[in-house]
Amino acid sequence: MTEPLLGAAARQAPFESPSREPPRRRGTAPGGHVCRGRKRRVEAFSCPFLFLFRGVEASPRRRLIPLPVWGGAWHTGAPRSERRDFSSFVARTNTCGELRSAHVGQKVTLYGWIQYQRQGLFLVLRDFQGLTQIIIPQDEARSHVKELLSSAPVESVVRVTGVVSLRPPGQENPKMPTGDIEVKVETAEVLNSCKKLPFEIKDFIKKSEALRMQYRYLDLRSFQLQYNLRLRSQIVMRMREYLCNLHGFVDVETPTLFKRTPGGAKEFLVPSREAGKFYSLPQSPQQFKQLLMVGGLDRYFQVARCYRDEGSRPDRQPEFTQIDIEMSFVDQNGIQRLIEGLLQYSWPEDRSPVTTPFPSMTYEEALADYGTDKPDTRFGMKIVDISDFSQRLGIHFVQNALSYPHGTVKAICIPQGMVSDIFTYSVRFMPDGSLKSLLTKFLGQEQQSELIQELKMQVDDVVLLAAGEHKRVCSALGSLRLESADLLEAAGLVLRDPAVFHFLWVVDFPLFLPKEDNPTELESAHHPFTAPHPSDTSLLYSDPTKVRSQHYDLVLNGSEVGGGSIRIHNAELQRFVLEKVLKEDSEVLSHLLDALEFGAPPHGGIALGLDRLISLIVGAQSIRDVIAFPKSFRGRDLMGNAPDYVTAEELEPYHIQVSWPVAEAEAKKN
Repeated sequence: MTEPLLGAAARQAPFESPSREPPRRRGTAPGGHVCRGRKRRVEAFSCPFLFLFRGVEASPRRRLIPLPVWGGAWHTGAPRSERRDFSSFVARTNTCGELRSAHVGQKVTLYGWIQYQRQGLFLVLRDFQGLTQIIIPQDEARSHVKELLSSAPVESVVRVTGVVSLRPPGQENPKMPTGDIEVKVETAEVLNSCKKLPFEIKDFIKKSEALRMQYRYLDLRSFQLQYNLRLRSQIVMRMREYLCNLHGFVDVETPTLFKRTPGGAKEFLVPSREAGKFYSLPQSPQQFKQLLMVGGLDRYFQVARCYRDEGSRPDRQPEFTQIDIEMSFVDQNGIQRLIEGLLQYSWPEDRSPVTTPFPSMTYEEALADYGTDKPDTRFGMKIVDISDFSQRLGIHFVQNALSYPHGTVKAICIPQGMVSDIFTYSVRFMPDGSLKSLLTKFLGQEQQSELIQELKMQVDDVVLLAAGEHKRVCSALGSLRLESADLLEAAGLVLRDPAVFHFLWVVDFPLFLPKEDNPTELESAHHPFTAPHPSDTSLLYSDPTKVRSQHYDLVLNGSEVGGGSIRIHNAELQRFVLEKVLKEDSEVLSHLLDALEFGAPPHGGIALGLDRLISLIVGAQSIRDVIAFPKSFRGRDLMGNAPDYVTAEELEPYHIQVSWPVAEAEAKKN
């Protein structure tokens, strides 16, 4: 009898309620919360990336031994019959990363790129899985093969057929999984010759980013990008398995042509054939996933493409990917437990494990202790409030700062004194127990001792002080905290180990914030569909500036990697927020308001920024290093030269006329 819809696995493993512990990894006691996830039978295969994940194991289990090789290939030690076949449906017999001493004497056919060639004696052949040393024949009978391979430029694509043999004693390469063998060529063919390269395809050779973007198809041949993209694929596969197979989520594709909506980031507009009317590319599937909950799908998930027409930064792209999730009949705690389990299940095996539950702090706590709503908790240097201490000093500018509403004096203590020279108003703790600063003339011996105790100062520590309005002081010291960490690490002190992963939930954000261009009006801190905190609902009608939201951000090592909320599911409340608080035209969202009046269930969700998450896992400097074809810093496609001009004839069906700036008009003519 066939399994209905989701199959047995999904029915046997429903999403656990918040009161239940997630599954534990073997060898950890309850409370340790290091989760392996559900064991599942999969085929073992000689692939660089399958066995990077906790919770996946072969049957019978075989120990995986990582070996240093191009592409980060992993040797499973499993017999060929148990490995996934990468040579099925193609003409090769093997890949360049799988040949071992057990293959000696076999005749093989390999396809790949010439990585290196030396004096017509041998070459190194590369494909997606690894490297193999190819011995070029030197006998007269195969002189044509020697001529062919010796003259082929580096990065040419070739086919070689030959016999696997052991390398001569002393010539083995233990750094390569294929380092015990070589292939003695009998026949060869150059399938496509490579012209002069714009840059060498080696990870240790620096290339300008503009050149890399222009020749992205060449850049993709590098080990690091191959690794990043394959790891990304495996993580998404595991996420899909966890959500759909184990917890009953439905993968639904939502439209990418929609309409402009109020609030949020600026959207890309797409012309239509109706005069004056435009589509908009969605900045997220937010409204659609809420409508899916109204439609009774209960659990939705999508690897969603999203678009924002804003400046590019190292962690931003005009088009990006997020893991989009929505659930009915769920609360904030349920969403958080789901995401913790999802990340544990999909986390790479070769990274330090994820432990749960993730710590949590409120928005106000994060701002007060770290000066930001996305704190990096891998190191200390917390902000300390010394307002009470400073009040007693009688320093004029300090007293003046404290006299204003929300006035405060705060400090951070920086270890080892490595940054004291660049800060004028710092306090340094000297070896003799005294404080050295322009401010010490205001401090008696007793006050100095009190400050040392308050900030837990050690010899050579430096304290930075700031006085003024609370949020501005916290923000300034938060920036100085990160700048100081940069300086300390430049001096050799390790504070932010990229191999350490600190997740953090930040909760209780304000629901509304004053607009930057008009502080008398309010805007949504995140989006207008976020529900107010249950304890603050009454304030929505009297003092909306004090209302907390049911929004939650997921922070990893100081970067926001996810954000979500419990949604407003009551049409009357949603209309009040739009019209009375935000002063928006609710007619634009009439479709959503109508839907909420037809029995919309309580629901909530979250979106994980896949690009940013993967970049943090692999330690990339930019999310461009984990995207196959990213845009440049200015949002341009340097390879395809997009965006580009279109002719007046092409614009005519859309009823659009373009007034070209003079400089661009001249460039267009040329």
